[in-house]
Amino acid sequence: MSLAAYCVICCRRMGTSTPPPKSNTYWRDVRNIIKFTGSLILGGSLFITYEVLALKKSLTLDTQVVEREKMKSYIYVHTVSLDKRENHGITYQARKELHKAVRKVLATSARILQGPFADTFSTIDIEDHECAVWLLLRKSRSDDRAARLQAVQEMSETHHWHDYQYRIVAQACDLRTLIGLARSKDSDLRFFLRPPPLPSLKEDSSIEEELRQLLASLPQTDLDECIQYFTSLALSESSQSLAAQKGGLWCFGGNGLPYAESFGEVPSATVEMFCLEALVKHSEIPTHCDKIEANGGLQLLQRLYQLHKDCPKVQRNIMRILGNMALNEHLHSTIVRSGWVSILVEAIKSHHIMEASHAARTLANLDRETVQDKYQDGVYVLHPQYRTSQPIKADVLFIHGLMGAAFKTWRQQDNDQDVTEKVSEDETKYTTCWPKSWLARDCPALRIISVEYDTSLSDWRARCPMERKSIAFRSNELLRKLRAAGVGDRPMIWVSHSMGGLLVKKMLLEASKKPEMNTIINNTRGIIFYSVPHHGSHLAEYSVNIRYLLFPSLEVKELSKDSPALKTLQDDFLEFAKDKNFQVLSFVETLPTYIGSMIKLHVVPLESADLGIGDLIPVDVNHLNICKPKKKDAFLYQRTLRFICDTLAKDLEN
Repeated sequence: MSLAAYCVICCRRMGTSTPPPKSNTYWRDVRNIIKFTGSLILGGSLFITYEVLALKKSLTLDTQVVEREKMKSYIYVHTVSLDKRENHGITYQARKELHKAVRKVLATSARILQGPFADTFSTIDIEDHECAVWLLLRKSRSDDRAARLQAVQEMSETHHWHDYQYRIVAQACDLRTLIGLARSKDSDLRFFLRPPPLPSLKEDSSIEEELRQLLASLPQTDLDECIQYFTSLALSESSQSLAAQKGGLWCFGGNGLPYAESFGEVPSATVEMFCLEALVKHSEIPTHCDKIEANGGLQLLQRLYQLHKDCPKVQRNIMRILGNMALNEHLHSTIVRSGWVSILVEAIKSHHIMEASHAARTLANLDRETVQDKYQDGVYVLHPQYRTSQPIKADVLFIHGLMGAAFKTWRQQDNDQDVTEKVSEDETKYTTCWPKSWLARDCPALRIISVEYDTSLSDWRARCPMERKSIAFRSNELLRKLRAAGVGDRPMIWVSHSMGGLLVKKMLLEASKKPEMNTIINNTRGIIFYSVPHHGSHLAEYSVNIRYLLFPSLEVKELSKDSPALKTLQDDFLEFAKDKNFQVLSFVETLPTYIGSMIKLHVVPLESADLGIGDLIPVDVNHLNICKPKKKDAFLYQRTLRFICDTLAKDLEN
């Protein structure tokens, strides 16, 4: 335990703490630096205070008393210099300052938080601005929801308090207030205590081994094929064998299933990554979340998160697990006590869209005060990611296509300029996700959601070799997740790229068959299609001709022009869309796209992108860039913005 030359007060109710052991070592080692200064009785509670007067070197104490002290809450007061040239009577000044602070903290706490609300503080020796701290804390626990929200907002907008006042709020506020502050954009980071010390690893153990043990402790039966696959893979492989098996391809667990990150690229997977992949799948099952928490998973994941700050893939999967666990309300207090909130607050303020969005999803799932919707794995709110006073009047949903993702699909089209320079520029000139940066600014009354699901161009890249999910399967899965997020409760517009447009069509048709999904149909105002192959794609034909190389995935096969399912989907949706009078805008590429270094083709030709209703606009870009405008004033973005504003005009005015 290393201490600097400052003063600190520890306030504990003696009736609830375990008496310190009679350790001569303890009192001998600390008698020169800690002085018992008295007790104070308020409201039947007995408190003690200690003052740290001086310590000019690190001190290590290995006693039960000190271990317990580490876990206690501290209230910090102004630093008092111990240089005699700067202060006269330092011991007297320190003791006076400490006693004054203790009297303020304990007396005010007893009057406001524990006793009946007082109309005046004339009998308490505190300043007006210090009254505000405790008044806001009291208000944040009001039975009136509006009063609670106002108190949190006032706290978040406060930037003139002393350091110890922020610490008081951090220690005295309840879970609901803490999450509210975390989801307030301007909250000071001092509102959030650092995570408590993590438990030591077991002797002769490693993080890899503890991850394996955590995974092995979860139920292994009655699981779907993908969960079984990732679980058996993580449990059977070792980091040594993976390191030895470098090269283009290798087999998982001796089962003969080939896997590669990409052609000509050495796989970067590790045992930890496989364990995390498996835990992501397990965390989708509520009872498994309980076991993850009970077996120390929150602390283990936190240790792994801190160790792999330079590995976004590891951190991403950890955030996915945490976000899934936050869907279970009875785990909220445990997640908060484990110290994750301060980590999430730093992450949501990150300039990296993926890091911020994963943190925003978890915090939204923890916020039952203002968020009734639940965001399951793969559903991310791009705007608003914080609490806002702006009323949300409509939803816009972004659905990516083959090989796409919730964030990278909707980035700005790259050019010759250095990306590192562009990131530092104004977002009107460059953005890593235009729906979050540009659309949110132009239409702040929208909730903007981006969906992510696993796709693969070929079976070589399938994340789970046993996973063969059709468009019909994926549409039902996404429909269920979106409804849980409250999609359908407001007017909405769908924005889709490539195969994502086929998913949108299938989702709307499936929703029309289910009474509980009727709100999605009734509130759908329009759809934007970016190069959607309504009548099939050359990609499917081309990949069939080189089957020995690509092994086309089920998604690609379904894009074939002679696919009966694709034709049925087109015919059914066209009739349905005309009946519902959906507004439709379609864009289509005119330039060919390079698939790897060997294949160049026109993925979606003009005739395939023609839905049969709405406007169809050719654009001189390739298939990948059809949804990536070059800049904010580019035709692609401005035409998209105009369609959204015109289609939702009546809804946004109300």
